[in-house]
Formats: sequence, C-alpha cells, structure tokens
Amino acid sequence: MTLILDTLKLGTKIWLNTVLNTVLGIVLFLGLYDSSFTFFEVLLFSSIFSLIGSFPALILLCMGLHHIRKSTATVRKKYRLFIGLLAFIALLYGIVAYLLVGSNYAVLIILVGVPAALFATSLLASFFQLRALCCFFSCDEFAAVPYTFLFNFLFQQQSPNHHNMQQQLAPANSGTQSNKILIKGLITGGLILLLLIPTIFITELVKEREERQKEIVKEVSSKWAAAQTLTGPFLVVPYTDSYLNSDGKTVPVRTQLIVPAHDLSVNGNIFPEERKRSIYKVLLYKTALQFKGQFKLQWPSDIIEGNLDLANAKLCFALNDFKGIEDDLLVTIGTSTVKMTAGLPVEDFGKIGLSAPISVSTLSLTNGTPFSLMVKIRGSERLHFTPMATTSTFTVHSSWANPSFDGEMLPIERSTSNSGFHALWKFNQANLPFAAVMKQGTVAQNKMAFGVSLVQPADQYAKTMRSVKYAILFIGLTFGLFFIIELMQRKPLHPVQYVLVGIALVIFYALLLSLSEFIIFDYAYSLAALATVTLIALYAQGHFKNWKTSTTLFLMLSVLYAFIFVLIRLEDTALLVGSIGLFLVLALVMFVSRKINWYAPVSVSPSFQTIINE
Repeated sequence: MTLILDTLKLGTKIWLNTVLNTVLGIVLFLGLYDSSFTFFEVLLFSSIFSLIGSFPALILLCMGLHHIRKSTATVRKKYRLFIGLLAFIALLYGIVAYLLVGSNYAVLIILVGVPAALFATSLLASFFQLRALCCFFSCDEFAAVPYTFLFNFLFQQQSPNHHNMQQQLAPANSGTQSNKILIKGLITGGLILLLLIPTIFITELVKEREERQKEIVKEVSSKWAAAQTLTGPFLVVPYTDSYLNSDGKTVPVRTQLIVPAHDLSVNGNIFPEERKRSIYKVLLYKTALQFKGQFKLQWPSDIIEGNLDLANAKLCFALNDFKGIEDDLLVTIGTSTVKMTAGLPVEDFGKIGLSAPISVSTLSLTNGTPFSLMVKIRGSERLHFTPMATTSTFTVHSSWANPSFDGEMLPIERSTSNSGFHALWKFNQANLPFAAVMKQGTVAQNKMAFGVSLVQPADQYAKTMRSVKYAILFIGLTFGLFFIIELMQRKPLHPVQYVLVGIALVIFYALLLSLSEFIIFDYAYSLAALATVTLIALYAQGHFKNWKTSTTLFLMLSVLYAFIFVLIRLEDTALLVGSIGLFLVLALVMFVSRKINWYAPVSVSPSFQTIINE
C-alpha cells in the first residue's frame, strides 16, 4: 500500500509540473503569435485543456513508475526506463494529435513537434523532482549529490560509491562501451530533430515580415496607382440585332459592336520610382505611351449596315486604376480632337475606362480613319497591354535593369543591361482570337494580356526562406562534426552544450532576416555567417582548449556556410550541385572517421575524475 501511495504522490508531482510547463509554453506561444485572446483567457483555457487532456498520461505514468520500482533492474537502468516511459507517452500523444488533426496539416509539426515538446516539458518536470526520484528508486545516497554528478552516473557509467565508481571506470566489455557511444549518438540525433522546431518559428517570422512588406507595398500602391492593364483604343458602335423568340417571331434587341483598331503602334517609356516607407522600398513607375493607328474595316456579312447607329459611336480606352491618369486623354481622330471622359459603354474590358463620342461614317471606316493618343499614366508592379487590334506593334523602353516579361506573350525582341531594357511585341489577326468586329459579351481579353513587371533586384525574404530549408544540413552537419571531434579527442560534450550550439545556429537565421532588411542580402548573409561561425569556434576552443581544433572547426563551418550560400544563389542546378556537395561531405566524414574505434571507452571528464578521487 505504501508503494502505491508513493507512486501516486510522485506521479502526481511530475504530472502537475508537466502541466504547469505546458501551460506556460502555450501562454508564451499565443502571446507572441496570436493577440486575439487576453492573457487570462489563454491561461484559463490552457489550464483546463492541459489538465483534462493530460489525465491519461498521469495514469500511464503511475503504472509505469509502479512497474519500474518493482523491477530488479539496476538504478541506472531504472532511470533510463523512466526516460523511455516519458518518451513513449509523448509519442502516443503525438500519434493521437496527428489522427485528430488529419493528414492535411504539417506532418513535421505533429509527428515531431508535439512529441518533442511534450517530452521536453515532462523531462523538465522530472528534473525538478530528481531528488524524489532518487529516493523512489531506492537510491537515497543520490539525494545529496549534485545533478551533474547524477548525470555522469547515468551516462558515463559512474557509481555514487567510491569503490563502485572505480570499478565502473573500466568497461566491462566492448559492447557496453559501444552502447554508450550509441546512446550519445541517439541523444545527438534527438537534439537535431528538437532544434528543427525553432526553425518552424523562424519560417513563420519570415512569412510575417514578407506579408508586412506586401501590406506596405499594397498601401503605398493604393495611394499611387495599382498595376495597370491598358486596352485600346477601340470603337463601340450601337447596333440593333434581332433573334427569334419561342413563338417564332423576330424580336429586335439593342446591343453594342466592338471594333478594334488596325495597324496599331504603341511606343513608350517606363520611368521607375522607388519610394521608401519605414524600412521597406516600394517600386512604382510612370509611363508615357504614344498610341497611333487607324480604324479601317469592311463590315462582315452578318452585320446589317442599316442597323448601325454610327451617330452614337464612341471611342474607348480601358485601364485598371483611374488614379494613375496624370493628364487629360486627348485623342486626335481624323481631323478633330476630342477629350475622353470617365465611363465605358461596355464592360468586356472591365468597368474602369474612358470614352468620347466621335463622328464616323461607313465610308470613313472603309477608307480608314487615323487616330493618335498620348497616355501619361502611373502604376505599380507591372504594366500590361491587351492587343486589341487586327495588327499591332508594342515597343517599350525603360531604365530599369530588372524586368520580368510575363503574361500570355513574350516579346519577339528584347535586350537588358545595367542601363535598362528594350522589348518589342508584334501581333497580327492570324495569331489573335479577335475578329474584325465583335459583339458585346464575346471578348476574352484577359487571356491575351501581356507586358512587363518591374522586379526588385533582391528578394531577401525568398532567399532567407530558402536558407531556412537547409536548416537540417546546418544543424546536422555541425552536430556531426562536434560528435566526431569529441570522439577523436576523448573530451565529450554535454547535451546542454549541443543545445547552446544549436541555438546559435538557429539565431543565425534571425540575424540574417534582420540584417537583410537593411543591407544587401549577400552582405547580410556574410555578416551573420561570420558571427555565428566565430561564436561556435570560440566556444569550441573554450571546451577543447585547442586552437588547432577550433581553427579547423571555423574553416569547416565556413565552407559549409559558403556551400549553402551557393545553393541559395543557384536555381536550375541547385539540386545537382547540392547532391554532389552532400556526397563529398559524406565521403569526407567517412574518411575522417575511418580510424575511430567505435568500441573504445569514452573518457571521463577531468572534473568528474576530481570528484571520484576526492
């Protein structure tokens, strides 16, 4: 009965400590990433959720503690069984969480993040009850020794008794020593997976900063002008059509005919402007475009010329944002000049545009009516056109050196240099889905939009995001390097030291993100990498007390960061170069570790040897 009560008492203490750590973690996480709840709401709901949700873990924990206490295993094995019990419970909760949330959620966060977080919180709770665990496992002599002494006993085969300690310093057999190395390797691998969780938060931070930049660009652009898509000029002619109703009678209906231009020539310049808002730069532009052409056509056979209302014809021009119009749009058509005003008689090209009544006749349209139009307009991000003409040529110049030609058609001629770009598009009626005359509601102009986007020369958020994707290489290779060095020099690193090195590797991304918002990404990467590599190398020198080792570590980590930088800059060949590089890294690791005796005993640290001798 006493054993059951002791088990319930110890299990409840560990359980409550775990719940407290979980609640504090939830409160901290929601406080940083979600401000929609108050502090007391988060505290209340997280406490209730943690207590109810973790109650099955209390039952499993007490059952496991009871069986471990009754077992005849050594004290060291009892501790390891207890740690394995915590890991097993955490893994069960991760599987349950994955089944409840579903496969559409991030598998890494569920299957790795949840068990790792629960295991870490329960292990921390057990650390606070370490003396109680010592007494519970019938090891009262541990209750007065330091925590580091107990850790050395568990993982370096030491005993609290001086006589037993001296016996255990000599390995019983090579299998025992290999198990110690294997356990240390598993712990290192677990720490690598655990440190991938902070990289998820770094990823979310990058996305948040990127969204913030987009909001700033959208805000500034909305006050300047949005991305522009220009269509026209084109004629809209009222027309009386007819159709047969259900009774077989001919019923007249009023519609609009859309007449595109002929031999359209567009020539203009784009003048980029950078505006600074907070720490962000917003790219805007002004443009001056000259439209020239004529309206010349023969009416199709299905169009009855007597039903045309040419007296109410209108010349139209469509765009995306009225705010971008800088000057009045004056159109010279034939021998007259007209001023265009807001409003479109048709919505085939959107609801935004300008129009002006003109006087044309069937004869003038047959012979050809020339027109010219100068458009001065503002916009942001991109400038697109719709080739609404039977034949057309578009020529665009700019001093911007980083264009992106996009849309449905690429230019047939283009040139880019540090001084700017030049692009030329040509169209004819054979490669366009437009007829010489179209009825209202039959135009699919959005499928033919083309043009140019002005691209910022450096997208630091995209590059930072690409570098975060290589976090497993940064952390894994660095930890592997430390693991091999400590085996070769027989001076083991404490898991806490691995965690500190891992935190330094994670902070590299925060440095990179913050610096790249103020300086060029290449410089930001160099500074962040130099700071991180220097810090880790100096920390290694403080542990190994060997400048040669720390210098070698500095050089190897520098090569690693340089290699990742090359992968970030590459696009098409990144997979090929990355695969070859990883193969060479693996070959180097195999070459360096070929003489390591994996069954050799792990040396005892000098500080622990002093404790033993005393």
